[in-house]
Amino acid sequence: MKINRALLSGYGIGVLSPLIMIPLVLFILSLVYSYDFRFFWNQFTGNTLYTSKYLSLACIPNLIWFYLFLNREHYSIARGIILATLTLVPFAIYANFF
Repeated sequence: MKINRALLSGYGIGVLSPLIMIPLVLFILSLVYSYDFRFFWNQFTGNTLYTSKYLSLACIPNLIWFYLFLNREHYSIARGIILATLTLVPFAIYANFF
């Protein structure tokens, strides 16, 4: 696999998208369940059982980015997004079991 600028930009999109979406996911959950945002944030940061679940929910927008760039035939960017998602999977497994 040849590393080029498009692949790195896809990787950047794939890593930054969940980092931006985690607070949004927690905010939506706080609105739906009528709890304070801090409650869900403390669950995310303090309880490893919930960390991987919330991280998985935050990775869903990567699918949207992937299909958007795949349909526009920007295959290197789409490949970078998948690579970024695959690098987040070991952290989610580690957070879930350890």
